[in-house]
Amino acid sequence: MPLGLFALAVSAFAIGTTEFVIVGLIPEMARDLSVSIPTAGLLVSLYALAITLGAPTVTALTGELPRRQLSIGLMVIFTIGNLIAALAPGYTVLLAGRIVTGVAHGVFFSIGATVATSLVDRSKSAQAVSLMFAGLTVAMVVGVPFGSFVGQHFGWRAPFLAVALLGAISIAGLVMLLPKAILHARPAGLLSQLTLLGKPKLLAMYLVTVFGFGGSFVVFTYLSPLMTEVTHVSEATVSLALMLFGVATVIGNLFGGRLADRLGMRRALQIVLAGLAFSLAALPFTASHVVSMFANLFVWGVFAFAISPIVQAGVVATAGVEAPDAVGTASGFNIAAFNLGIAAASFVGGVLVAGPGLQATPWAALAAALVALGIVQRTGGSDRRIVPK
Repeated sequence: MPLGLFALAVSAFAIGTTEFVIVGLIPEMARDLSVSIPTAGLLVSLYALAITLGAPTVTALTGELPRRQLSIGLMVIFTIGNLIAALAPGYTVLLAGRIVTGVAHGVFFSIGATVATSLVDRSKSAQAVSLMFAGLTVAMVVGVPFGSFVGQHFGWRAPFLAVALLGAISIAGLVMLLPKAILHARPAGLLSQLTLLGKPKLLAMYLVTVFGFGGSFVVFTYLSPLMTEVTHVSEATVSLALMLFGVATVIGNLFGGRLADRLGMRRALQIVLAGLAFSLAALPFTASHVVSMFANLFVWGVFAFAISPIVQAGVVATAGVEAPDAVGTASGFNIAAFNLGIAAASFVGGVLVAGPGLQATPWAALAAALVALGIVQRTGGSDRRIVPK
């Protein structure tokens, strides 16, 4: 594989780390910045919202720009955003840095698959995209828990400085390893892209992503205070929990893809969403015991992240039939749906933490999972599947 793919993977690792590393640091950040835990949680919500809104709009506006220069420029902005966060004198500047970083994140992944596939022969395009996105997977297993550990021992600013350093390394890699010219088709305009939302099967899958995948972030965003205040573990133990959750996400991705290949998209989603609902319903009862909480956390991570490959494959398959000239755009909308779900769920979680309390968050996540399951049950017609195998 071309070395340029490894530069893309390093970029993806840095991006994945900075998005979720805050989850393990929210209590410390709230204390240091003199804000409430729900207010600190907005650093997750508004980051995801920046991706949701920024990815399609900025990608459409930059459609004429050369991919090499755009990729490098986005990582420069990403690195600057993390430096702003690390050096922020207060909450407002930190939030601004997160929003800048989120927009760069969204656009980078919108164009990243195109850049990756341009580096290899068409027969190896799936492998190229997989290698790039492996950076995200490694970030969940290594980057996020290690970043939380660093933040807990050296202050919450340290992980942002580390990610900025990773960003600088990725910029150097992109400059040295990406080819001078990268062929790409100009993406459709924003209004043309929005017409995809009028296709019922695609819209249904986007809603499954918003409620099914995104709903878990009602709890996940506030996992650190939940475990320190309810499970009564140290903040250092939360880093171990995040590592376990990261391993579960890898297994979930593999499990979801294989299950969909074997049973079809609709049946696979029924099983995965039912498992997710069960694990979320168990959380209020397992959260007060360390061993049961860790076991439940693992099961929850597997089922939550099994949703992504199933729906993504379903979106690609459906768009290939209903909008063959807009498969990339349809796939990009699903990425936006992921982040819309994260933004909305994190916000709802903050409202619940400020009101009924931390132990109300699993019930809201359960309700979201049941909404997603209901959408799957009602979609697909007589063949009982969302899309064909």
